Amino acid sequence: MDDTLRHTEQIIMLAILRKHPNAYGVSIFDELSERAGLEPALATIYATLEKLEKRGFVKSRQGPATAERGGRAKQFYELTGRGQKALSASLRALDQLRGNLLPVGGLA
Repeated sequence: MDDTLRHTEQIIMLAILRKHPNAYGVSIFDELSERAGLEPALATIYATLEKLEKRGFVKSRQGPATAERGGRAKQFYELTGRGQKALSASLRALDQLRGNLLPVGGLA
């Protein structure tokens, strides 16, 4: 099975790691917005989470129902061991490609 990750998958997986054990759709969105200045549509986040779960990179668990959500429960996400390995390999490949390149705009 292909363990290659797309950019959107990488950033969502990183947000899950940062928010663990409280990673759910809106908290992932907030993390991406606050730390990376990104605001992907919630539909994009949920579709990506579904794909990652089908590939075995994340697993979900249902939290308790809450009054502020009208009695609905949050779906929490965490990386699996396979997901952690895939993310590490993906980030390592990016680091190797980047090497000692100057930052964008570094050439004057």
